[in-house]
Amino acid sequence: MNFAELLRAFSASTDQRVTIPADWAQGRAGYGGLVAALVVQGMRAKVADGRPLRSLAITFVGPVTPGEEMSVEAEVLREGRAVSQVLGRALQNGQTMCIIQGSFGAGRESSVDVAALPAPPAPVPESCQRMPYIEGMNPPFIRYFDVRWTFGDYPCTNSRKREMGGWMRFDEQFAHFDSVHLVGLVDVWPPAVLPHLKERAPASSLTWTIEFVQPQPDLGDQGWLLYKANIEHARDGYGHIAAMIWSQAGELVAISRQTVAVFG
Repeated sequence: MNFAELLRAFSASTDQRVTIPADWAQGRAGYGGLVAALVVQGMRAKVADGRPLRSLAITFVGPVTPGEEMSVEAEVLREGRAVSQVLGRALQNGQTMCIIQGSFGAGRESSVDVAALPAPPAPVPESCQRMPYIEGMNPPFIRYFDVRWTFGDYPCTNSRKREMGGWMRFDEQFAHFDSVHLVGLVDVWPPAVLPHLKERAPASSLTWTIEFVQPQPDLGDQGWLLYKANIEHARDGYGHIAAMIWSQAGELVAISRQTVAVFG
């Protein structure tokens, strides 16, 4: 099942349950971007129209096991005149696996108007080599994405660069692309600290915050997004990483931050 099919299966479920297939695994866990996207889908159903998603604070509590049923719970904590605060959870076998606090807010008049900084120069995605899916080397979920490395080095190359990233898109077409799809896409990149390793070692996101520029820029027919992450600090087995995401036209789309645990 591709991403769109999994969203449809979840939306069609009367009790918000879904099973993450084995080909959406990363190590022993289900792909974190998919888990988070499904929770956000459940949260959004609780919010009135006209309040787009502004920010998410995500904590990955435990690994969602592929092949076992996962359920989603969502609760509106507060609904103000412009902003709705929503709490979402992914559960498996009665245990919380992911917690998300989301802020959905309508636009309002303001004298503050500051343009985003421009996107960094990058070669067009068609000129960059696609990262291949190699069984046993890449996590299985990579087969559902088109990733073109542009900044920094590949994981486990003993690099000392702070930056990492490139172009990304789903390897499928959507009639409509929104914040749920964006959550599922951004997490495709490995933590920017992994190129600093000399050999393969486990790593996992502890927390992830992502903020969405509204209204969301048009991604065009090809759906390419440019991702660039920078390591701000890494020590004691933890890395702190900030990232920006732009459309192919150079418009800022989202801002992302991660705290990552590295076991190597």
